[in-house]
Amino acid sequence: MKKDIQIPIVKDVYVAIVNEYNDIYKTQDWNAYIINDKNVDLDMVLIVTSGYSEDKTTSVFRKKLDVLPKKSYAKIELMQEDLFALNNSFKVSFFEGNTMFDKTYLFRKNTINLKALQPIPLMKVQGVLVK
Repeated sequence: MKKDIQIPIVKDVYVAIVNEYNDIYKTQDWNAYIINDKNVDLDMVLIVTSGYSEDKTTSVFRKKLDVLPKKSYAKIELMQEDLFALNNSFKVSFFEGNTMFDKTYLFRKNTINLKALQPIPLMKVQGVLVK
C-alpha cells in the first residue's frame, strides 16, 4: 500500500534569508522570504517556522498566503540574529492545482551569516538560500 502512494517533489520553490536595509528604522535587518520560481500560481500557502537546538526551542510562527503568484516572492518574517545560533525550520505546504505539496526547508545553526550570501532568484539581492 505505501508503495502506491506518490509524494510529489517540490521544485522551484525556495526559502531565503535576506539581509536588507530598513528605511523606516535605518537598520540592517534579516528577513525570511518564500520564492515561487514556477510558471504557475501557488494556492493556500501555509508556512510554519520554528527554531531549535539541543536545549532551546522557539515558539512556533505560522503564516498563510491565499495566493503566491508565479515568478514572485513574499516576506515571511523578520528574523532576530539570536535565532541564527539555532536550527531554523520552515515547513511549507501549498496547492498547485488540485495537488498538495509539502517540504521542510532547514537552515542549520550558524549557516546564516554575511559570508554565506549568494544571489537570490527573482529578488536581485544577496542572501542565504535553501532549495
